[in-house]
Amino acid sequence: MSNTTLPENRYFNRETSWLAFNERVLEEAINPHNPLLERVNFLSISGSNLDEFVMVRVAGLMEQEMYGIQTPSIDGKTPKQQLSGIRTAMHQLLKRQEKCWKQLRRELHKQHISVIGRKDLSPQDIDWLSNYFYENLFPVLTPIAIDPAHPFPFIPNLGIAQIFTLRAPEQKHEQVSIILFPPKLKRFVALPLEEGAKTSGQRLLLVEEIIELFIDSLFPNFEMINSALIRIVRDGDLDIEEDAEDLVRDFERAIKRRRRGRVVRVRTASKLPAKLRQLVSEQLQVEEHNLVAEDSMVGLVHLSELLQIDRPDLRFPSFAVRFPERIEDFEGDCFAAIANKDIVVHHPYESFDVVVRFLQQAARDPEVISIKSTLYRTSSDSPIVAALIEAAENGKSVTALVELKARFDEEANIRWARDMERAGVQVVYGFVKLKTHSKVTLVTRKNEGGLRSYVHFGTGNYHPKTAKIYTDLSFFTCDEILCRDAAYLFNFVTGYAPPRAMQKLVLAPKDLRDKLLSLIRNEIAHARAGRPANIWAKMNSLLDPEIIDALYEASQAGVSINLIVRGICSLKPGVEGLSENIRVKSIVGRFLE
Repeated sequence: MSNTTLPENRYFNRETSWLAFNERVLEEAINPHNPLLERVNFLSISGSNLDEFVMVRVAGLMEQEMYGIQTPSIDGKTPKQQLSGIRTAMHQLLKRQEKCWKQLRRELHKQHISVIGRKDLSPQDIDWLSNYFYENLFPVLTPIAIDPAHPFPFIPNLGIAQIFTLRAPEQKHEQVSIILFPPKLKRFVALPLEEGAKTSGQRLLLVEEIIELFIDSLFPNFEMINSALIRIVRDGDLDIEEDAEDLVRDFERAIKRRRRGRVVRVRTASKLPAKLRQLVSEQLQVEEHNLVAEDSMVGLVHLSELLQIDRPDLRFPSFAVRFPERIEDFEGDCFAAIANKDIVVHHPYESFDVVVRFLQQAARDPEVISIKSTLYRTSSDSPIVAALIEAAENGKSVTALVELKARFDEEANIRWARDMERAGVQVVYGFVKLKTHSKVTLVTRKNEGGLRSYVHFGTGNYHPKTAKIYTDLSFFTCDEILCRDAAYLFNFVTGYAPPRAMQKLVLAPKDLRDKLLSLIRNEIAHARAGRPANIWAKMNSLLDPEIIDALYEASQAGVSINLIVRGICSLKPGVEGLSENIRVKSIVGRFLE
């Protein structure tokens, strides 16, 4: 079937498909078969995911609408039409999140973990909280009056503020005031056990309730009429000029601009009075439909604080992570083990420490001449970066490609890049228009008879912490062709030299799509010739129209297709006459696929 005969409505919208993915994350929070605190974690993740979606995708569509851009999406919708559909879907998602949190609160209470309110406090609690307030909150909170002499304060991205209506005794005039929450302020405060309590447990109070309790200390001689939270979501994307002369400096400027990005959405407590709602709308220049009232806790992402509660019975059971036996068979010598046979490692079931050891051994081995590595995201105390720095200090030639466009990790990556440069690492930043998303490390060492290279390819980041919760593969080899292809890849990203025809690796955007289309056509030919024809594929997202249309054609030819797509999927499976031979699954669970 050609593109001209395929139905026009053959694609799912990208944005609503992503929201459906976040619904699946929320389903894990609702699922009673998951441990209770893990459900709380899934709810927190669904809130964090939604924040990023608004910062990036919604902000981008709003900008397109603002500039009158009418370019349709893959499913033929204009930015305005997409925003309308997104608002409807997000409203439904928020309602489900609110309902989920109310249910989880009830279940936590049954497990002696209670999120209480001011009305539940005893006199002893209030005495304890008084000390807590003056020691931990009073010094860091700044009450700000809103009037002509005190303009509405700047609230940073994802910042929370508590807004009050106050009245002085014997005065009719009301005063509006606001308190900004410091970024590192904890939302939940754990109260001590009550004297004489029959069961040990945890009682938690939201910090905004403590502020209300001691409001007279912040606004002396004022009576509180009402109080509500607001939470700001700003445009989180970075705009970098294509002809930037100093990429790092441009990113630093863009990061500063992002902190003051346009307000895209304001989450408010449902009890925010209409008068204050109008004030917030005017001061933050936000349209009414982008002020979203919430009936439950504002800022569900902060539920992650509850994971600090020491209740292993409410978490997933721990499991023993294996270190690849093959490395141990060679007394911990990664190079000897790889030279003996290629190694595939499945994280997190098999330890990411093998990748760290590979780099540390390369840094310390006197026979190693050079190390080349790509860094997309890594941890704050990265042993990967430490190994590259150690290698440079040991006199080896070390090249690191640091991707500055790793969203929300740009600042950390700039810091790592400067640390490595100071140690003598040759740092490059790839391309302005493209993200370097590959995870490759190439080590070359002296061997009997000359030089030998060893390469690590990974599907996941060089990030020891996320490697414990993401499922990924590592592949170690000293195959000459793959090592040569990896060398071509590094020459391309460091020197812009167009890569020669690689023998085993394929590279996007150069030839990956063509290779995939060729493989799909092979299966189509097998099916039409009456031979068995099957496609199995696993990916983060499926959005490319050419690939999707080729899969539709394969389905119609009788190819059996099984896809595992974690997030966005614009392909419509199981449609009679179009894709009845395509099955799509999205695996959402304990580990991120």
